[in-house]
Amino acid sequence: MIIHGLVFYLFAAIVVASAVMVISARNPVHSVLFLILAFFNAAGLFLLMGAEFLAMILVVVYVGAVAVLFLFVVMMLDVSLAEIQQGFLQYLPVGALVGLVLLIELIMALGAWTLAPGTLEGQGMPIPDPGQVTNTEALGNVIYGHYVYLFQTAGIILLVAMIGAIVLTLRQRPGVRRQSIARQVTRKPTDAVELKDMPSGGGV
Repeated sequence: MIIHGLVFYLFAAIVVASAVMVISARNPVHSVLFLILAFFNAAGLFLLMGAEFLAMILVVVYVGAVAVLFLFVVMMLDVSLAEIQQGFLQYLPVGALVGLVLLIELIMALGAWTLAPGTLEGQGMPIPDPGQVTNTEALGNVIYGHYVYLFQTAGIILLVAMIGAIVLTLRQRPGVRRQSIARQVTRKPTDAVELKDMPSGGGV
């Protein structure tokens, strides 16, 4: 138990330190690398809890896909830090005011929040027997059974957010030739290939 506790505090300390470095690092690439480190240590915490499926999903999906995608996007965009820092002081009072208002609202919401008696007994999901139901099966039963509508709603929200991000970042540049899928699909062989009947000996 002592080793288990030491490993837990080690992973937790690295996660907190990495999260702080994500928002405090000056280089965006370093921020993404610290984010990957935080994901790896969070996966270690899931392993300590016995949730190996969640740990592997965190590594495969978030580290192997999302975080690496962030890294490539940041490296390809060549973000100019000078342009970002120019308007920082200009919008600092407004940002500080909005942050203060949100902080007050959170404090008021948490201070007035109470748990009604009997809520946990009525809403809690029964814990299955680990000897009969595996970790992955139990998680799937909860997500795709009890919370299936919320899961589908979250997927729709992410889809709308992805479409909105594509629309906001799409730029039309003059003089750039764009691919036309409709013209490619409807193109006939006669429009693409021209046959010539060359007489014998008349070639170049």
